[in-house]
Amino acid sequence: MKPRLRFAPSPTGYVHIGGLRTALYNYLYAKKHDGTYLLRVEDTDQSRLVEGAIEGMIDAMTWAGVVHDEGPFMDDASGRVVERGEYGPYIQSKRLDVYRKHASDLIDSGHAYYCFCTKERLEAVRETQKASGLTPKYDGHCRNLSKEEVAEKLANGVPHVVRLKLPESRTIEFEDAIKGKVSVCTDDLDDQVLMKTDGFPTYHMAVVVDDHYMGITHVVRGDEWLISTPKHIYTYEAFGWQAPQFVHLPVILSQSKKKLSKREGDVSVDDFKKKGYLPEALVNYIALVGWSPEDGTEIMDMKTLIDKFSFERVSKSSGVFDVDKLNWMNNQYIRAYELDRLIDIAKPFFVASGYADETSFEANKAHFALILDILRERLNRLDEIGAYYNLFNNNKLILEDEEAKSMIEMEHVGDMLKCFADKLESYESVVADDVKKILKEVQKETGHKGKNLFMPVRVALTGQVHGPDIARVIEVIGTVNAVERVRYSIDCFCQ
Repeated sequence: MKPRLRFAPSPTGYVHIGGLRTALYNYLYAKKHDGTYLLRVEDTDQSRLVEGAIEGMIDAMTWAGVVHDEGPFMDDASGRVVERGEYGPYIQSKRLDVYRKHASDLIDSGHAYYCFCTKERLEAVRETQKASGLTPKYDGHCRNLSKEEVAEKLANGVPHVVRLKLPESRTIEFEDAIKGKVSVCTDDLDDQVLMKTDGFPTYHMAVVVDDHYMGITHVVRGDEWLISTPKHIYTYEAFGWQAPQFVHLPVILSQSKKKLSKREGDVSVDDFKKKGYLPEALVNYIALVGWSPEDGTEIMDMKTLIDKFSFERVSKSSGVFDVDKLNWMNNQYIRAYELDRLIDIAKPFFVASGYADETSFEANKAHFALILDILRERLNRLDEIGAYYNLFNNNKLILEDEEAKSMIEMEHVGDMLKCFADKLESYESVVADDVKKILKEVQKETGHKGKNLFMPVRVALTGQVHGPDIARVIEVIGTVNAVERVRYSIDCFCQ
């Protein structure tokens, strides 16, 4: 049987970077084994819903290239969310009748029961248990109500939930693809709420029902759900269903070894998109936070990730999200990216940095593509384009540091720069090879070469000792601007 895997987030805001990794691992495994990957929206907690979150979720996953085969999609014509696939609805709030029927079936079979305990009573029980040093959990108060008591309370409209009726003192075991053999005694577990007072299912009810009816063969999720899995396995058993293979992924930690959260920096896919990380780079990097291929390869496109991925190579311990490593990897992708595609992605960063507005950018796209091509080796993120604005747009430069100051103030520099400016001024326009030719002529006429030639010229043109290829910078800014900068530097710094 071909595998069927799913990513099933709640629409409570943004797509967390940890969620992207979970989705990616589901996707990679499904595609490697010629299976199906679907997206399901778990929106049964109505109090936490965020408007537009489903649309944002679909957009983020599409941007990342982790695109599902079944589930909710954005319809291009209407701009609305539509569902495609044979196992829908894929949005849980549309499946309430299914959950209610199955909750009733569990009650009829004795595997679940109505609980009428008030919130106040439950809180009092928990406080008493805590005071006694016990793990807070439901005390089973309503487990053995008679049919008559239950019927009376239901007839009187007493608010209630439905709880799973776990067997006492039973060991539930299962094999996790990453954690190995897991064994839990039911005495250490709670009689989990399956249906809430509002008529909506909890995660624990909906996930089992949906995974069964959607034919899910592998449940791949964060290891915070590991403790709940025995309850899910028992629920499968109560229904007479075969449980899927479970795969619990370790969490992603920040560089301070804490759980990745907004308090310590970017955590949403949209955060990284807005900063100019390329989707291929982010996906490549996040795949390696907790997994590695056998041959140690680091730079991998999606096809290669699919070919090399396996759950056997996923670490049992938490992975650390290293922003420096992500920046390095993003730079590798920026360097290698096809320029025509890269300039389209970079457009909003040029506009936001003041290089151009939407109209002038399109009119001068080739010019900005040349700037991007010059900068790309130095960019870890596309939003760093703004840091180079003055390099291409300001002829009255400020020296960056003392090293630049000492370089341009050397005794020979004034005459050498004047020679360079005079020769450059004789050209109406230049390309990089022309600049290299001029520098050779200046070297021959002045006798200055190497560091004593190239660095002062760079400082005079950019205010910096180090930076992009100076011949290409001159090609972009043009001879008029370049000459103006050199003569400005002579007047200001070479007297």
